[in-house]
Amino acid sequence: YVIDEPDARGFAYGTLPGHPASGEERFAVRYEPKTDAVYADVSSFSRPATWWSKLGGPFVTVFQRIIAKRYLRGI
Repeated sequence: YVIDEPDARGFAYGTLPGHPASGEERFAVRYEPKTDAVYADVSSFSRPATWWSKLGGPFVTVFQRIIAKRYLRGI
């Protein structure tokens, strides 16, 4: 979906069937008119969706954290 609000813009997307995780990621930029500040918001949630991703539990979590840090660096 698209975020199109007066002081915020962004998008979010969810995983497709067959993906090893079931979840969503959201990226937005928000403007705070009172302070003239601009914020980047990144949020996500997921859970294992396949038997093999459930077995990989701790490794999947580490991989997700690495990807999240790359997203933040990109912003």
